[in-house]
Amino acid sequence: MTVERVLAPNPGIYTGPGTNTYLVGDRGEVVILDPGPIIDSHLLAILDTVGGRTVTAVIATHTHSDHAPLAKPLAQRLGVPVLGNRPGPGFDPDIRLSDGSEVAVGGMSLTAVHTPGHTGDHLCFRLAGRLFTGDHIMGGSSVIMEDASAYLDSLYRVQDLGVDSIEPGHGDSMDDAGAVIEHYIEHRLAREREILNVIGAGATTVSDIVDAVYAFVPTGLRQAAIHQVIVQLSKLTADGKVRFSAGAAGPSTMVELIARQ
Repeated sequence: MTVERVLAPNPGIYTGPGTNTYLVGDRGEVVILDPGPIIDSHLLAILDTVGGRTVTAVIATHTHSDHAPLAKPLAQRLGVPVLGNRPGPGFDPDIRLSDGSEVAVGGMSLTAVHTPGHTGDHLCFRLAGRLFTGDHIMGGSSVIMEDASAYLDSLYRVQDLGVDSIEPGHGDSMDDAGAVIEHYIEHRLAREREILNVIGAGATTVSDIVDAVYAFVPTGLRQAAIHQVIVQLSKLTADGKVRFSAGAAGPSTMVELIARQ
């Protein structure tokens, strides 16, 4: 079994050093996981790493533009199917994967683990003691969420897998998977407590909360921080801890604690 990483040349504030494309191989066969954006030099680097081996599939963990768009042109060039959970912008899988789906390569297989939260379609992939996490867990960064409740549930889900190491969609490999996942869970719970505390201390709008909780965030990431707060407030509303209208929420949307009896 081999696992090789080809770094896409798309560094940025959301992608870190770039997207990690993984080639997972066994017995002369290879699957390509998260081919990334359409960049000719990256496509050629992937093909160069494949070498004389037989590619059997191209897989995307989710449909974001830094992970999936190269899947179709790469798969067409190689004459293999594209695999993923569901269609998205510039991505339409030939074979749809769900929780527990297995992707064979050589004498082994990758097992799909549905991990919604970052996106509804997000899949991680388990290979023995390794977990390829896409954007569910990333090296050196917290994760932008679409659904905070689903994301926390998915963290508990991968914690229960008991894997040894994590291969993230961005950043370096992480060996102590249990400690990494525990850190991510505690970070999410701590952020909830922090938001509740600043509301209790007088914050009344999303903007107030961002100013207090995300004061360290540079200007270019403020919109991401606003999004994170809105998503977290939506969860806290569902949990019965705050009153907040998430439907058309923005920086000036009001929020208040629900008094506990």
